Amino acid sequence: MQKYAISISILFVALSLQIKPLSAQTESPLSLDPAKVEWFKEAKFGMFIHWGLYSILEGSYNGRTLPDTTLKNGRSWYAEWIHTRLEIPVKEYQGLAKKFNPVHFDAEAWIKEAKNAGMRYFVITSKHHDGFALWNSKVSDYDIMNTPYKKDILAQLVNACKKHGLKYGFYYSHWQDWEHPCGAWPVWMPPVRSEEQFERYWQEKCLPQVKELLVEFDPDLLWFDTWFEEHHINPKRRDELIALVRQNSSKCLINGRISFSDPGENIDFLEMHDNSYPKEILDKPWQTPATMTHSWGWHAKDYNWKSSSRMIGYLMNNASKGGNYLLNIGPKPDGTFPAPAIQRLREIGAWLYTNGEALYGTKPVKIDVEEGVYLTQKEEKEETYLYITLTEPLKELELKLGNNTIKSCSLLGIGMDIPYSNKGKSVIIKIPERVFSGCSIPVIKIILSRNT
Repeated sequence: MQKYAISISILFVALSLQIKPLSAQTESPLSLDPAKVEWFKEAKFGMFIHWGLYSILEGSYNGRTLPDTTLKNGRSWYAEWIHTRLEIPVKEYQGLAKKFNPVHFDAEAWIKEAKNAGMRYFVITSKHHDGFALWNSKVSDYDIMNTPYKKDILAQLVNACKKHGLKYGFYYSHWQDWEHPCGAWPVWMPPVRSEEQFERYWQEKCLPQVKELLVEFDPDLLWFDTWFEEHHINPKRRDELIALVRQNSSKCLINGRISFSDPGENIDFLEMHDNSYPKEILDKPWQTPATMTHSWGWHAKDYNWKSSSRMIGYLMNNASKGGNYLLNIGPKPDGTFPAPAIQRLREIGAWLYTNGEALYGTKPVKIDVEEGVYLTQKEEKEETYLYITLTEPLKELELKLGNNTIKSCSLLGIGMDIPYSNKGKSVIIKIPERVFSGCSIPVIKIILSRNT
């Protein structure tokens, strides 16, 4: 677009004057003070948003609906990929910008839903693979200001997050960009970009837009996106992007999918693959990006809604292994959340109203338990609080507690005593059947005295 032509001229002038471009600015430390990551480790639960031009199509185009097995690359539920998966011509897809008018978008309503659900941070797709920016970008005309809506989405959400005390960050597609003339496309779809072509996109759009996000909005984290496939983000570009973030922010966290197979040592937290849940405790901070349905972007015919109980199980599974849960919603094109998403957010929030003590401020427990049982703990003075989240009905549970002595064992929120007996250095917890009739996912709280 026009701004790219201008950027070429600026880059030429800079070189002629021997001014260093973005890739050669003064070097900054690539690592961040580990103390800056503590808020993320404590937060546990965040909201992810996938929203953009693709939301208008709702997963369908020209009589076809994702997944469409009659097309070579149509076997996907991901509505945010509809441009490439259903082979929409570039000009036609980009023309959707003239139709994007989310008249019912209410940033405060979104953030209130997140906060009431127990979420402590918020991440939105500032620019997905289609290249469209949800903010007033000075780098590209392909942005929210060239829609009928003409208002900066990110600015409104940042203000709402600050008002309600949520940390905030942005997803930015640094690898694929289907709008820039040299941006990368899927590996299974032409055009294939050379390294020289991709470098032009990198310098003209990616790096300047990332700097815009940092300078304009001061985010708490940036969420970059690569996966198992071959991509252009080699170690040099990875570190160049990390350096840019460090130069412009003393707090912004960077996720491991900046280069999925080779994130290096300077990222701040690991990012799992989509809906992927580790089975072991991980030392480095991490999170799972997860969906409520199959698709990330709004798909009107994706009826595969996960239950709130299932998602609470994922949340507590991750907490028991030292990780976070970043739960996605795909808003509708008018700017509202789908009703099933709101229902599930409120159900999760209600569960956390009673059981949040088992999540926030806790750490993993290195005690082996059966599948579907998740342990977290806190320590205060001479006592340890041990929390047992039960996602499946059990009659009894054996825990190897070593020399620790149980002071009390009760159902969290209600206070009902739970019977137990000692067996050497283990304890056998007898779980009454009525525990599960009153709550689909009960939590047992044990207070331990630490014996020396």
